[in-house]
Amino acid sequence: MPRIPPFLQLIIVAIVVHVTLAGVRVTTALYALSQQASEFSVGILIGLIAFFPMLLAVPLGRFADRVGFARPMAIGALLSLLGSLLPAALPGMQVLYPSAILIGVGFTAVHIGVQHAVGVVSNDNNRAANFSWLSAGFSTSSFSGPVLAGLLIDYASYPVAYGVFAFTSTVGLIVVARGGIRQLDRGRVTPPRVKGRAIDLLRAPEMRSIFFIGILLAAAWDLFTFVMPLHGSRLGFSASTIGLILGVFSIATFAVRLGLPMIARHFSEWQILTSALVLSVVCYLLFPFMNQPITIMAVAAALGVALGSTQPNLLALLHRTAPPGRGGEAIGVRTTMGNASQVILPIAFGGAGAALGIVVVFWGIAAMIGAGVPIAWKKANQSKGEPDG
Repeated sequence: MPRIPPFLQLIIVAIVVHVTLAGVRVTTALYALSQQASEFSVGILIGLIAFFPMLLAVPLGRFADRVGFARPMAIGALLSLLGSLLPAALPGMQVLYPSAILIGVGFTAVHIGVQHAVGVVSNDNNRAANFSWLSAGFSTSSFSGPVLAGLLIDYASYPVAYGVFAFTSTVGLIVVARGGIRQLDRGRVTPPRVKGRAIDLLRAPEMRSIFFIGILLAAAWDLFTFVMPLHGSRLGFSASTIGLILGVFSIATFAVRLGLPMIARHFSEWQILTSALVLSVVCYLLFPFMNQPITIMAVAAALGVALGSTQPNLLALLHRTAPPGRGGEAIGVRTTMGNASQVILPIAFGGAGAALGIVVVFWGIAAMIGAGVPIAWKKANQSKGEPDG
């Protein structure tokens, strides 16, 4: 694919493989519920998507530092393809477990490879903007994956939905194998690696703050995609309506990311992150009172604006703060922490939802996110008057 710029090819691969992940998360949750699985069992399934990536993210980050970003992306797209094909060919609950593992590991490999690639090929002047474009791509897939899943489930079948998501991962594999990403990889300049253990990255106060706030915001995003199908099913919404709610959230993340370069001229990264945390808390407090699709969509859009503004700022902070030659490893550490929360929190909140009700789940998430506000507020005050463009 020589006519497509290599940077755009990176974004295409990120989009199509993320379509698979975002679509399969919704499809698997609704398919398990249709098989009379409990909310706790659904939590285990969704948590399983993140469990093995939690264990493998740091090794994958070091692998990307050592061999480049094209090979992890190709391996990840292949695993995602295989994970989607399994439930497309074999019906039943049992096959969902290996499917979740393959898709989770596959997307993580692609995710680390793409983020590392953008950091490597960017400079201090365009890094934040390039991450904004990448994040806008993820917003596109966050919208299209759930909406496509809902439509395919309602108007075709679960196996057809899984088959379509296998196709999207196939597109990603073809782009990596035949496109210009490998040439971009071979032309990269790798700084000398500063040796050290992954735990050393946590000893720097700035890195700890970035990782902690990143975990909270990632949890706010992932728990929305987990809790909303449960909430929608309890309210009697169809799969396509639930997918549309998730899609509205993603449209909002896309819209705010288009405006981030302008926002960054007036506010620092930490000021934006603080505002996102506060707005996310408010949204989760409001969700239990919303019982109609239109009102839930309105709050979901506000949550999308909040969370959509965070990833480019976090990634820019992370790449600027990480030791030379350890950018991939730093992404791996962040991914490990995020995946740990994805393993634990769906199970914990799924159990809480089954035992105590959905209100406790939403307000528990709000309290968890609120724990990061004081730290981000302090950092924002330190950076006041120093906007990063």
